[in-house]
Amino acid sequence: MKEQTFQYGEAHLNISTALAIASGTVKGCLSENGRIQVRKSAALAAQIAASGTVVYGINTGFGPLCTTTINREETRLLQENILKSHAVGMGEPISRQLAKLMLVLKVHALARGFSGIREETLDRIIWHIEEDLVPVVPEQGSVGASGDLAPLSHLFLPLIGLGRLYDNHEIKPAAEVLKQYGKDPLQLSAKEGLALINGTQFIAAHAVTAVARFHQLLTQADLNAVLMLEGLSASGKPFYRELHELRPFKGNQFVAATIDNLLRGSEIVAAHAHCSRVQDPYSLRCIPQVHGASRTAWLHLKELVETEINSVTDNPLLINESLTISGGNFHGQPLALALDYACVAVSEIGNIADRRVYLSLEGDTPGVPKLLLPSTGLNSGFMILQYTTAALASENKSLCYPASADSIPTSLGQEDHVSMGSISGRKLLQVIGNVEKIQAIELICAAQALDFHAPLKPTPVVESVHRKIRSVIPHIDTDQVMTDYLDAAVLLARTGALITTARTAAAENALPYITLYGELFDVY
Repeated sequence: MKEQTFQYGEAHLNISTALAIASGTVKGCLSENGRIQVRKSAALAAQIAASGTVVYGINTGFGPLCTTTINREETRLLQENILKSHAVGMGEPISRQLAKLMLVLKVHALARGFSGIREETLDRIIWHIEEDLVPVVPEQGSVGASGDLAPLSHLFLPLIGLGRLYDNHEIKPAAEVLKQYGKDPLQLSAKEGLALINGTQFIAAHAVTAVARFHQLLTQADLNAVLMLEGLSASGKPFYRELHELRPFKGNQFVAATIDNLLRGSEIVAAHAHCSRVQDPYSLRCIPQVHGASRTAWLHLKELVETEINSVTDNPLLINESLTISGGNFHGQPLALALDYACVAVSEIGNIADRRVYLSLEGDTPGVPKLLLPSTGLNSGFMILQYTTAALASENKSLCYPASADSIPTSLGQEDHVSMGSISGRKLLQVIGNVEKIQAIELICAAQALDFHAPLKPTPVVESVHRKIRSVIPHIDTDQVMTDYLDAAVLLARTGALITTARTAAAENALPYITLYGELFDVY
């Protein structure tokens, strides 16, 4: 089978491909056209440095030192010093996958040929990606404005033989690893140091990761909702097409159509079609409106991220022989706002799931006992599971304060408005992780509620999902330690195993799963 390749700087990079390169399933390379553009840009940077024409970052200091001219002999040292002086990040390292994704995104931006980077430097970064020799990058220190300066400095210290690298499962000094692989540290040329550390790749890597995890979380949310609707004998009418045509938000229509598809033909739904209950609580009845609004937020984030990862975000940019521009493409605001919006949207998925968990414990559904156990008193049942979802939902609310609402001037006032988008991205991944845990508890409770409807059966898709859950988490009759079951449930939610099961069952039974607006909401 021919290896899939992607041409940095030339092809359009989407989120799936960026993740695939970082995971090693797609190989990134520089095309010959890309190399020509990179050579032209590097030659222009060298020409500026030799000419004495003052251009920020090539022969001047940085930030508030932009008026300090650097002589020709010291331009190389200037580029090395910027990596050293700006590598002041703190905190735990970001994940190896995130750091590798930063490398991928940075190569793609630099390969556009507007940054003055040399082929040799890009080839070395690509070598790091291919050999999985990933720099260690602290999580804190970026304000998300003059690029992600601190994390990007740590990312590229190994190019000059400094910093640390992951080598297999160990963290080693970069100098030791380079020597082990027979590589000498690079000597950076004019503009290269600044080009490497200016840009939004820390923010963007978090955003790319968030788009993928948010997407799976949304799909799992709809599947969990169907399990809970079946388990609590909820009405299927709030998901009818006729209702959502009267308020045609695409996200709402997508969710409603998906759930309607998965409920049609259920023996459980049919059994209570003429019951006396007039309408269900909001957390059941308003699933399309709540989940749909979060899908709209996901779509907005996805579109902005795809624009960002195909952009040139360093500074200054070398447009041609007669035009260099010191601008603000490094400012993280376009992603910071969207990441904060997405943080609220993800948190809401957790909030409504917590409410459904609470409903499942009330004992108001015929045949489904209070606290999801037939004998309580001596047994507490599933009561405390909802404490955990409440705690996680509350923690998420505290994380929803928008980081982008804050700005603290830096660089002696030269950088007097910053985005804080790096914090937005980090918080979003935290909230996603918390909601995945809430979803794990919801699927445990929904599966337990569904058990009490036997011998009535849900739809084949729901039945297959329920069977998959029961393959790792049994029906529970008495109090017991739930740790292993919670871990198993988190794994089911986080890996997408139940989504795969549902799609397979739908295909095997020739049933529709997702049919409406799939081109918008089912790909990234």
